Amino acid sequence: MTKLTRTSLALTLAATAGLIAGPALAGSGYDSGAKAEAASMTEAAVQMDVVDTAVAADDFNTLVAAVQAAGLVDTLKSEGPFTVFAPTDAAFAALPEGALDGLLADTEALAGVLTYHVVPGKVMAADIIGKVTTVATVQGAEVTIDATGDVPTINGAAISTTDVETSNGVIHIIDAVILPPQE
Repeated sequence: MTKLTRTSLALTLAATAGLIAGPALAGSGYDSGAKAEAASMTEAAVQMDVVDTAVAADDFNTLVAAVQAAGLVDTLKSEGPFTVFAPTDAAFAALPEGALDGLLADTEALAGVLTYHVVPGKVMAADIIGKVTTVATVQGAEVTIDATGDVPTINGAAISTTDVETSNGVIHIIDAVILPPQE
């Protein structure tokens, strides 16, 4: 998958169809194998919804299990559109010991954390490049997306891959679980 730098984020402006944020750049550290993988996954991804795309990617097993435990599968399979900031399995593994188990045991809190990763509508990288943007999440609280530096972030979590298009929205892959503000 394409890692995001200021240069590659700019190139995603025109390349928004597929599982990868556009072709890898010459000299960006990504080989032609990554380009071929991206090309082969493009058509299938756009035909799948947010949930099926996450399942197929096989780096979101914890996220998918959490979405199932929170009862959000049908919602995220609905028409949308949704913008999902999807933490990887490694992001969930980096939570403090016992935090994930605690969330899985409290489905209301779990749903709050998961819906904090979802923005209504379809927000593509081109919509935010060069900006700091604050947007409301489905959970109700706001998140801050900063796409002004070398690596864009959402509430401090690095956005490693953008514009994973699905049939009902878009996924941006992040390296940390973001938590809603405490009430």
